Amino acid sequence: MFGYRVPAPNEALLISGRKQRGADALPFKIVTGHGVFVAPVFSKATRLTLAMQEAEVIEDCYTKQGIILAVQSVIAFKVGDDHDSIAAAARRFQGDQSQMPTLVGRIFSGHLRSIIGSMTVESIIREQQTLADAIVDASKTEMARIGLAVDSLQISSIDDKGAGYIKALAAVHEARVNQEAKIAYAEADRASAMAQQESIRHQAEYARQTAIAKAQYQAEIDQAQQTSAQAGPLAAARAAQDVLAEQAVVAQKNAELRQAQLIAEVIRPAEAEAERIRALARADADATKLSAEAAAAQGRIALDQAIIDKLPEMMRAAAEGLQGANVTVLDGAEGLNSVVASLAAQGMTMLETLRGGLRGETPPGTAVAPIAPRSVA
Repeated sequence: MFGYRVPAPNEALLISGRKQRGADALPFKIVTGHGVFVAPVFSKATRLTLAMQEAEVIEDCYTKQGIILAVQSVIAFKVGDDHDSIAAAARRFQGDQSQMPTLVGRIFSGHLRSIIGSMTVESIIREQQTLADAIVDASKTEMARIGLAVDSLQISSIDDKGAGYIKALAAVHEARVNQEAKIAYAEADRASAMAQQESIRHQAEYARQTAIAKAQYQAEIDQAQQTSAQAGPLAAARAAQDVLAEQAVVAQKNAELRQAQLIAEVIRPAEAEAERIRALARADADATKLSAEAAAAQGRIALDQAIIDKLPEMMRAAAEGLQGANVTVLDGAEGLNSVVASLAAQGMTMLETLRGGLRGETPPGTAVAPIAPRSVA
């Protein structure tokens, strides 16, 4: 309809030409999200974009170490959604909205140089998100003053302009990474080799256990087969052994019977005959002994008789020998008796000596002492 305006979802409609009520009233009316009738000739409607915009910043910055870095960043911003932000942005950019990225770039360039100047190259490279957050926080006040809000800031590139500092840092890091990678590869290879060796050992162990089990099973099968095959011959051998044992018992009984028969038929008669012969021999020996003793007794009797027969002659010879002897008899009759007794004893001794000589014996202590001459007072 003629005079009716509807703003887009990412636009704010600014209507000017009518006087707004209130001390702090704006010189224009802000309409978002719905349509409004704009009276021709008396009012004018313009549009302010609320869409997201980008501003690119390329700035040479000195670091804390005095090294120049060419930093390139991209800022995503837009006009704030509240009426105050829309009003502030409308006052500044309504005439030329293309100035927004330029102004935003200049604002962020200053904050970028200021913050990078307080950091080292290592921290800038290592903490880029921290750098971006610091720049956004530092620019919030200025951006709000002009009605803009920053959605994000990204550091797209950092270059030391050929100084080689970053490359040197990268080389150190790269060397460390390469070393760690090599260590990781070596560790992985070692783990892989260990796993392979462990797998080989397990396979060998399983193979060994399987072979042992198979051997045991085969041994049991062979033993069962051998037992089965030997059962018949073993039974026959046991039967033969039993037969031999019975035969041995029978032979032993026969031997004992034969021994008893021999004892009864041969040994006992032989022992009886031997005992009879021993008895006869003892009887003969006793008879012989008695005969010998009788003969010896007869010989002694004959000897004694012969001696007795010779005794008078011996006494006579002794008397004749005394006739010429000078015999001295002391003590009177007692001395004479002693002489006579000594002569008789010597005669008896001579008799025993003669007997022993005839028997082949020599009686002990049979020496004949000579008759000592004695004087008669």
